[in-house]
Amino acid sequence: VIATVTRAPKVSRDNPVQVEVGLAFGGSWPQDKTIELFRFANRVPLLFQRGACGITDAVVKTDWRNYLLSQPRGSLPVGPMALLVHIASVWVPFTSESKEAVAHYPEIIREIQLAAQECGRKLAAYVRKRQHAEYQAQRRSIFELYIQEVALAIGKITGKSPDPIKREFMKVATKVTQAELAREDAKLEEMSEKITRRPRRAEAEEAD
Repeated sequence: VIATVTRAPKVSRDNPVQVEVGLAFGGSWPQDKTIELFRFANRVPLLFQRGACGITDAVVKTDWRNYLLSQPRGSLPVGPMALLVHIASVWVPFTSESKEAVAHYPEIIREIQLAAQECGRKLAAYVRKRQHAEYQAQRRSIFELYIQEVALAIGKITGKSPDPIKREFMKVATKVTQAELAREDAKLEEMSEKITRRPRRAEAEEAD
C-alpha cells in the first residue's frame, strides 16, 4: 500500500514551510527490521546525521503502535515499510552549515507528526482490511474441509449425487465470505472518509 499526505503551508520563524510525508508498506522489505526512513529538504536527500535530525525525532515520537506496527521505546517502528519525509521552505532550519540534519523546531516536528499520523491511519485501515480478508479465507478453508463429508452424508440420506450438493455448499461459502468482506470494505471506506476529515476539523478547532 502507498499513502501520501501534503500538509498546508505553515509559518516557522517567519518563513513558510510545507511538509510532505509518504509511505510504502509491504513488498520485499523485511518484517522484523526497522523501517527505512528517507529524509529530504527541498528535494535534496539528507544522507547523514539521521539521529541528530528533527525529522527522525518526529517520526520516533509518533506512536506507530496505534497503526499496527511494533515500535521499541525511543526507536523507529519495525516492519516492511519505507517512510519518506520532505520539507520544503525558502529557509530550511538546518542544524549546521553542512545541511545534513533539520533542527528540532517544535512547529516543524508537529507538522511532520500530523502528516505521519494521517498516513499511519491509512496504513492501519489497509492492514485491518488485509487481516480481515485472511480471516475470512481461513474460515472458508476450514468449512471446505468438511464439505465433502457433509455432501456424501446428505447424498446417502436423500439418495442424490453428492456432487451437486457440494457445489451448492461451495456457493454458500463463497457468498457468505464475500458478504463479510463487502461489509468490512464499507466500514473501512467510512473510516477512510473520517480519517480525511479529522485533521482538518482538529486544525479548525485549534484555530478557533
